[in-house]
Amino acid sequence: MKWMTWLPRFVGFLLWFAREVLVSNLTVMHDVFTVQQRSSPIVVRFRSRCRNEFETATLAVLISLTPGTLTLATVFRDGHEDGRPPDYDLYVHVMYDDDPDSARRRLREFEARLLRAVRAEGAPP
Repeated sequence: MKWMTWLPRFVGFLLWFAREVLVSNLTVMHDVFTVQQRSSPIVVRFRSRCRNEFETATLAVLISLTPGTLTLATVFRDGHEDGRPPDYDLYVHVMYDDDPDSARRRLREFEARLLRAVRAEGAPP
C-alpha cells in the first residue's frame, strides 16, 4: 500500500523543492542587488539519517542546488565499534542562518521531505 503513495509524495517533494529554489534565488538576488548585506555565513555539521550512498548523495546535491547553501563534504561514520548503525555527516555552508541549531533544523526538514519522497515506507521518525 505504501508503494501506491510513493508517486504523490515524490511529486509533492519536487514541487516543494522548486518553491525552495525560487525563494532562495530571490533571497540571494536581493542580497546581490542591494547595498546592505543580509548574509551571515556559517558551516554546520549535520548528522544525516540517510541509510545509503544514494540517499546521501541525493541530499548533498539537492542542498548544493539550493542557492545560499553548499555541501562541502560528506563523511561516512562507521558506527560498529559502539553498536550504533553507520551514518553520514554532512558539512554544509549556509549563507542566511546565523544560528547553527536553526540551520540544522532546516536541514533536518529538508532531509525528512527527501526521504519521505524516495523511500517506499516514507520518512524515518
